[in-house]
Amino acid sequence: MATKHDLILAHIEGLPVGERISVRGIAKALSVSEGTAYRAIKDAENIGLVSMIQRVGTIRIERKLKKHIEKLTFGEVVQIIEGDVLGGKAGLDKVLNRFVIGAMKEEAMERYITPGSLMIVGNREEVHRLALEDGAAVLITGGFDTSEEICRLADDVEMPILRTTYDTFTVATMINRALSDQLIKKDILLVSDIYMPLDKTQYLTVHDTVKDYKHLAEETGHSRFPVVNKNMRVVGIVTAKDILEKADTQLIERVMTKEPSMVKKEMSVASVSHQMIWDGLEVMPVVADDLSLLGLVTRQDVMKAMQLVQRQTQVADTISDQISAEMQIVEQDMEGKKLDTPYFKFMVSPQMVNEVGTISFGVLSEVVGNAAKRTMLLNQRRNSWIEQVNLHYFRLIQLESELAIYPRILELGRRSAKLDIEIYIENTLIAKAIVVSQVLERP
Repeated sequence: MATKHDLILAHIEGLPVGERISVRGIAKALSVSEGTAYRAIKDAENIGLVSMIQRVGTIRIERKLKKHIEKLTFGEVVQIIEGDVLGGKAGLDKVLNRFVIGAMKEEAMERYITPGSLMIVGNREEVHRLALEDGAAVLITGGFDTSEEICRLADDVEMPILRTTYDTFTVATMINRALSDQLIKKDILLVSDIYMPLDKTQYLTVHDTVKDYKHLAEETGHSRFPVVNKNMRVVGIVTAKDILEKADTQLIERVMTKEPSMVKKEMSVASVSHQMIWDGLEVMPVVADDLSLLGLVTRQDVMKAMQLVQRQTQVADTISDQISAEMQIVEQDMEGKKLDTPYFKFMVSPQMVNEVGTISFGVLSEVVGNAAKRTMLLNQRRNSWIEQVNLHYFRLIQLESELAIYPRILELGRRSAKLDIEIYIENTLIAKAIVVSQVLERP
């Protein structure tokens, strides 16, 4: 049976492109609370069904793949390349659109220079001038200098001219790495992407009573509310359990749970999920640095967000992504018969070894963790977070070794699991691990 959240998403997807959407309108049309409608619209925005346009409102848009446009300013480039600024400081806050390697004749490179690009070149003053006149910044490699005339031109057009001691190839690699790092950071879902803001959050003050709590709970259908003082700072949280057998005149300050767990907007959804599952929390207040209330994040919001992240395609590969891509499940033997206990195969690639040609301990730990999580997903249909890995090497694992990884669930509880994982090369046991993980609710 579809949940209210899923019904709202289906309703939004059925609306014509260009139609305006409001929390109140959705709540009224589908007979749901405004909080439920708001969370569904936020989820619809995350998956590309709607878009929030300033001074217009929330609009149904044509669903398309999320664009990944990376922003890197020239000022940030200076930090990356450990360089200095020779001219055009007024343009350091401008955004780098692309970079061009100046290794061709002037007439050939003109077609590649665009406004906002970065020309990476050596001591070729004529190219410095050409780039600046066409609206591009300049990065001089090899520690070379340029003339005062070029520096004045950079000041006039407000495009920076930079210098670094690194060579062109190294500089291009460093900038590419910075862009890739930004992309990975951008793909990490934060609390700020999913939380319910203050104007949609119901809360109580320390001067409210149990009767006020009951009225608010009846009105909203919720049972957990943050409690704030006169300065809007979170001082507690109150639930239905806290007010049991309490008089209606009792102050909330006397019955609330003090010093509740709180989160900030900059925290990752994954870390919040970890805390919520482990501590059994249903809601967590979102606060500023001074602990003033900014909104609320619920367990349902977090679970929906984590499922969304798992459905997204990876654009920039981390080491974890590379390991996951290399892991292959083996479910049949050489004759095509289904195995009673499937296992994983993994090939050690050159990027995963240390300076002496053996697999890095960190990589092997990641392989073990990946096998544990996939085992839980395949056998129990449950996601998990790795809590502890006790890993033992018996023999060194060489480059291009093919590993056979055999996982086995030793214990399985409602919130935790323990797995035994053995790693073989050609039927020889070369490593063994005990993995303890937290188990998330069934999706």
